Amino acid sequence: MNSIKKRLLKNFMLIILTSVMAIEFILINFVIRYYYSNTEEVLTNQIMISANFYSRYFSNNSLEENVMDNVDVFWKQTQAQVQIINKDGKVLMDSIGIKPKENIETSDFKKALKGQKGKWIGNVEYDDSKVMAIAYPLKSDGNIVGVLRYISSLKEVDKAIYKVALLFLVIGILVIAVVGIFSIFLANSIIKPIEQLTDTAEKMANGDLKVRNNKIVDDEIGKLSDTLNYMAEEILKKEQLKNEFISSVSHELRTPLTAIKGWAITLNTEELPEEFLIRDGLKIIENESERLSSMVEELLDFSKLISGKVTIKKEKVNLHSIVDYIEKYLGPRAEREKINLIVDYDDNIPELYIDSNRIKQVFLNILDNAFKFVADEGDRKVLLKAKLEDKYVVIAIQDNGCGISKDELPKVKEKFYKGKSSKSQNGIGLSICDEIIKMHNGIFYIESEVNVGTTVYIKLPKEQK
Repeated sequence: MNSIKKRLLKNFMLIILTSVMAIEFILINFVIRYYYSNTEEVLTNQIMISANFYSRYFSNNSLEENVMDNVDVFWKQTQAQVQIINKDGKVLMDSIGIKPKENIETSDFKKALKGQKGKWIGNVEYDDSKVMAIAYPLKSDGNIVGVLRYISSLKEVDKAIYKVALLFLVIGILVIAVVGIFSIFLANSIIKPIEQLTDTAEKMANGDLKVRNNKIVDDEIGKLSDTLNYMAEEILKKEQLKNEFISSVSHELRTPLTAIKGWAITLNTEELPEEFLIRDGLKIIENESERLSSMVEELLDFSKLISGKVTIKKEKVNLHSIVDYIEKYLGPRAEREKINLIVDYDDNIPELYIDSNRIKQVFLNILDNAFKFVADEGDRKVLLKAKLEDKYVVIAIQDNGCGISKDELPKVKEKFYKGKSSKSQNGIGLSICDEIIKMHNGIFYIESEVNVGTTVYIKLPKEQK
């Protein structure tokens, strides 16, 4: 596996090498230009002095005569090799006695014939190093009569450039080495927290959700560490809620099963009990079976919602018909339990594009909770009210029961959460309602005050597709 550390070091070193090489290239080129420019400037000053001296004092004689009589004047001004060349390129005089076999045709000579200073850098037969030649026109009465040429070996200049370049290279290598060491420390400062984070994540993946990662620095990796720790805490909470949910469901399923089993044994005795006892037993078995069936249906709905397999079939529905059905369905129970069920809705509520069965399920679930938690004595009242507000139809279901505490209220819609009240059941009813309302693009929220009561609000969009 190509580790992040290797990639970081590779990238760091690539950047460092590229940067150092680029700087070295620029600096060495600058040094070369500097030394060569200085050499050119020295030769230029010297040759211009000699050329001007010739124009002032020797221009009355021909070039050949001046070479014979006054040649020493030209090389007294410089330590460079001096050549005097006629217009045809023939060397009339060379200070070191070199007589070229062919006429001079270099670029500096040609430029000097045009009246300008010429420069040429190249190799000659009599020197192992490169040379620099500066050529300048010699004039008589304003006319070019020949060319003065100073030639200087670049051997010492190149040696100086080489020494400076070598120094730069050594400095560059030291810089690369030092920065490379720092890069290792820098890479470790990034990789160590990631390795620690990976190790903690692997432990969590293997089931140890109590392990926590220690945050080293408050940066992006530190934030990831906090997120991982938070995730583990949330998983533990969900795990605890799930276990409590399973325990609660098991207990709730055991109660009707125990009653059914007990009465089945009683009715299966050889001596049949009295007729009224048989009727009571069968009635209890019927009621408990109904309760058991209702719980199983709720669990199946919850399972489908979690897996995303629940689909809703929307159609145009008159909300009044749903509310009337709910009133008729729960009326006998309300009368039996001495609860004042009040149903109120506005006449201007339009038809809604909803799944009527799922909305009935939501209303019945919430009203069932309201009936369970309504006041134990006095004016036991449950209100269902529907009205039109802007773009929504708002349904409020209110009871005057024990209410929900502030610390519990944000959690009551969470999956598996079971309230602290002894009347609370498996903790999935409200989460199912919340999912169904979301599938209708609606809003579901709860307001409550302890010992005052609870109001559940359902907001369904007036216009849906």
